[in-house]
Amino acid sequence: QVQLVESGGGLVQAGGSLRLSCAASDRTNRRKPMAWFRQAPGKEREFVAAVSWSGGSTYYATSVKGRFTISRDDAKNTVYLQMNSLKAEDTAVYYCAARGDGYGSSPNIADYADWGQGTQVTVSS
Repeated sequence: QVQLVESGGGLVQAGGSLRLSCAASDRTNRRKPMAWFRQAPGKEREFVAAVSWSGGSTYYATSVKGRFTISRDDAKNTVYLQMNSLKAEDTAVYYCAARGDGYGSSPNIADYADWGQGTQVTVSS
C-alpha cells in the first residue's frame, strides 16, 4: 500500500499558476504509475493527468492539455502537477493516485488503488 500526501493547493486568480505536490511512501519501493484526478462540487471525480512508472510517458485530459504538466522526481518520491493559465472551471479538490497494477499512464480511475486525501484548488474569476 502506498501512502500519498498532497500539498500546494490554494486560492489563485484566473490566469495564475499553482504547483501541486504529492509525496509518496511505498514499503515495496517499487515505482508506480501516478496520476492526478479532481472533483468539483456536485460532479464526479475526473481524470486530469498521468505519468508512467518511468516518467517517460504522460497523458492529459483534453481540458488541461497545454496548461498542466505532470512530472515525477523518484529521488524525492514526489509527483508534481504544474498548473498554468488557471481557469475558474479548474476549481476542485485535486487528488493524487498510485496505480495498482501495470506500468503505463492510464486515465481510468479503476486502475488506481491508492489515493491521497486531496488538496483544494480555488480559481477566482
